[in-house]
Amino acid sequence: MSLMTMIIKMSEGLGKTCAIFFLTLLFSLPLGMIVALLRMSRVRIVSAITRAVITVLRGTPLMLQLLAVTYGPYYLFGATVARNKLIPVVIAFSINYAAYFAEIYRGGIESIPIGQYEAAEVLGYTKLLTFLRIILPQVIKRIMPSVTNEVVTLVKDTSMAFTVSYQEMFTIGKQIANSQTSFLPFIVAGVFYYLFNVIVDYVMGRIEKRLDYYK
Repeated sequence: MSLMTMIIKMSEGLGKTCAIFFLTLLFSLPLGMIVALLRMSRVRIVSAITRAVITVLRGTPLMLQLLAVTYGPYYLFGATVARNKLIPVVIAFSINYAAYFAEIYRGGIESIPIGQYEAAEVLGYTKLLTFLRIILPQVIKRIMPSVTNEVVTLVKDTSMAFTVSYQEMFTIGKQIANSQTSFLPFIVAGVFYYLFNVIVDYVMGRIEKRLDYYK
């Protein structure tokens, strides 16, 4: 198989890799904020349960979580394994990354001086308005470097989908490598991931620059 043919064949899985990436961000970013707020709840039982869930999600391999979400319903309840593996893959990725984003959000929120809350209260702001208009913009600015690191990691983690036989780019590359007895497909995949991350890093950097007015 020629190099060009290999690249074309692997690029067919690039769309599925991008689907995992963008759908995971779409669901995990807002879910992470919800989890962070539950983690910071003054109701101890809610905070404790949320903390325990975060600990489990961060303390166990993403690969294991992918297998659990994809095949767990079958082994536990006899349910049919989803034909479209994208659904369980995105669910597993979103839950996993939401746990990491939740801790990033929590760190950002807790870094805001209490005086800003008090000043907003004096000005007549409600708690919701204070959070949305005063606290959240500052939090986003502060957590951008950490969020960027997680997003870059997500690009590489999409390759984990091969564990449930989802035909994304790395899975196709692995199949070609096995059939051709060649390491070249892995090099091609590495170049794909590198270029993807260059684009992601550039976009995130531009977003950070647009938030410079929060200095």
